[in-house]
Amino acid sequence: MKRLMLAVVAGFVLGGAAMAYDLPALNLGFTSFLDGGPPAGPGFYFTEYGQWYHADRFPGLPLPPGASKPDSIDAWVSLSQGIYQSNQKVLLGGKWGMDVILPFVELDVDPGQPVTANSAGFGDLLVGPYIQWDPIMGKNGPVFMHRIEFQMLLPTGLYSDKETLNPGSNFFSIDPYWAATWFPTPKCTLSWRVHYLWNDENDDPYKATGANKTQAGQAVHLNFASEYELLPKQLRVGVNGYYLKQFTATQADDNDVPDSLEQVIGIGPGLVWHISQNDHIFANVYFEFSAENRSEGERFNLRWVHHF
Repeated sequence: MKRLMLAVVAGFVLGGAAMAYDLPALNLGFTSFLDGGPPAGPGFYFTEYGQWYHADRFPGLPLPPGASKPDSIDAWVSLSQGIYQSNQKVLLGGKWGMDVILPFVELDVDPGQPVTANSAGFGDLLVGPYIQWDPIMGKNGPVFMHRIEFQMLLPTGLYSDKETLNPGSNFFSIDPYWAATWFPTPKCTLSWRVHYLWNDENDDPYKATGANKTQAGQAVHLNFASEYELLPKQLRVGVNGYYLKQFTATQADDNDVPDSLEQVIGIGPGLVWHISQNDHIFANVYFEFSAENRSEGERFNLRWVHHF
């Protein structure tokens, strides 16, 4: 039997305490277009994310004898994000900033057995100091902009070792990334965000597994997006996606767990609407495929960014 973990950024995964499905939730598709820099320069930003994730395929999910896989699992995730972008140079012209995200998660499984869900609650807090470089400018506008961030996932979320599904993961993770946007033309951009994930031990895993401690494997994951400006300074439309690949095995009581490497790809349409220089709306849809040892479904994401 497995537990399901929803954590900070991002996303939704089934979590297991002794087999596969063990990675924490990650930023899979929460960020997309124009990711390489803030839309309005230095200052304070507030971002609110809303995502609905529906999974009805569970490749590689191990269950007790006689038990069947769920018909579906739904997750409603709200992320509240605060960002401060300074105007103070600290490294090779880059300017420091701070990123904090608090998630709230509600989970629903159909049918409700053998998988059980904890009550709705706050997920794990994300804290990320970062360095943002000013855009490299060309004669027709920006050409390239990028940022590095040292993200940390703190195990502050609601968690119970008696529940299969939890808003919190109960272990510390680091998930640093490099994000960039390239402007091949003033109207067309290509953006990416590349993460490396490392997870600490969970010393209180789901009791039904019988393990005393577990440790999810290391992974890389990335978001990518390309869009075209349809309405000048107002509307951009394009394609967005993500890719996750776990490359070291999950461990249970210091032993590698067979068939625990996770993988998934998600691709779909998206848009960004520039309401003003200080307010922006992002909408993204993702259809997952090529999943291994994790859930597969669809994501629907809405994001509002406000600059004070």
